[in-house]
Amino acid sequence: MRIAGCLLLTIITSAATAAETPGSPETARPNFLFFLADDQRHDSLGCAGHPILQTPTLDRLAQKGVRFTNMFVTTPICAASRATILTGLYERTHGFTFGTPPISAGHCQTSYPAVLKRAGYRTALFGKFGVATARGQTEIMFDEFKPLNRSPYFKKQPDGSERHIDEIAGDLAIEFLRNQPAGQPFCVSVSFNSPHAEDADKENHYPHPPEVAGLYQDVTIPPPRLSDPAIFESQPAFLRTSLNRERYFWRWDTREKYQKNMKDYYRMISGIDRIMGRVIAELDSLGLANNTVIIFAADNGYYMGNRGFAGKWSHYEESLRVPLIVYDPRLPADRRNRLIDATALNLDIAPTLADLAGVPAPAVWQGRSLAALVRGEPVSGWRTDFFGEHLFNHPQIPKWEGVRDPRYIYARYFEQTPPFEFLHDLEQDPDELKNLVADPAACAVLTRLRKRCDELRDSLGGPWSAPSSPRQPSREPSRD
Repeated sequence: MRIAGCLLLTIITSAATAAETPGSPETARPNFLFFLADDQRHDSLGCAGHPILQTPTLDRLAQKGVRFTNMFVTTPICAASRATILTGLYERTHGFTFGTPPISAGHCQTSYPAVLKRAGYRTALFGKFGVATARGQTEIMFDEFKPLNRSPYFKKQPDGSERHIDEIAGDLAIEFLRNQPAGQPFCVSVSFNSPHAEDADKENHYPHPPEVAGLYQDVTIPPPRLSDPAIFESQPAFLRTSLNRERYFWRWDTREKYQKNMKDYYRMISGIDRIMGRVIAELDSLGLANNTVIIFAADNGYYMGNRGFAGKWSHYEESLRVPLIVYDPRLPADRRNRLIDATALNLDIAPTLADLAGVPAPAVWQGRSLAALVRGEPVSGWRTDFFGEHLFNHPQIPKWEGVRDPRYIYARYFEQTPPFEFLHDLEQDPDELKNLVADPAACAVLTRLRKRCDELRDSLGGPWSAPSSPRQPSREPSRD
């Protein structure tokens, strides 16, 4: 079974052609359609070369737009990452993850939906919100706000039937578009719960819409590329006993479980792709496609059994690196179908939206607009490294901070005694299998990156310290 993509291809092609034609709609204030997946790493797309996954909607968006090949989250967990996307701030600045107080009113009021709403945009979010905000702040940020949480994924409908929660999010987005006032720009977020596992269900981890149930049934999924047991054994004890390893035994430790769960995980991604196609088709039927920028990203990566791990949370590439596609129908033909290798961050989504909307970015935002890169314009002084961190107070998720540049990644698990450090040479060792901290030949690099990590950390508020009221660890498996 293969998802039909002909209708979508026609829609995006016609929108792109119209954008080149004299007399196109006014483009000074584009609309935005922002799709966000949960737990999808950078290579889990057909257009990224995946040999099995069927993602025709995403593939076509990448063909007619641009795809960022080096997109990273600064904290690889959904709560903190979604707060970063919303506020344009690092975790250490916005202060939100599981078990913390809500995002402050001040940070909510400088969030991208609040900024766009004040500028006249009609804003909405449907699906997984994934964060908590100070009382009354969602009304300031969104004209329409309908959060949808899994557990379970299938929700009972008035007629007694059940519908997948991500299909419901797509339905709500379509209804929003149909009720859009003429002439008012909009920014609507369709925030998927998929392909996050249903952690409370140890039998059916990845519930998918029934429309994609037949996909991948005759395929044998290859084992994880980094599945050699020696790779897991090379990890320090605190990672070998972490939640990454515990959840490995939930999903990936036998051939039977691996095949079932990987196929269902892929079906969830294809289900997202299908829902996106349905929303985009509605956008076109309403005559809104020619001036609507479409963005697709994910909130963190996913191990899928690599290194003997499940989940995310740590410093490795599978955890930090995510997809980012930007389709702007106003791009000229020679600026489409490009791969952009400049380092992009989840911090950059808020300033990119503001820039494309012609709205001044709040001075507090810590990211940078990607708009010039999307347009193919020369950009000077682009970042050459970035700071990463994970501060969730959980006994099985060790905290860390670090820095990644084009060649090296340095990570410091600072609550270990003594602190445990990693240094990987991405040029010589792209799979991050060798830790060079004890290598005398790497001493100068290690010293430089330790210093750079401290500089970046201190610019964001300094060393992490526990709040005066200790944060309670979240042990609820369905939340992280």
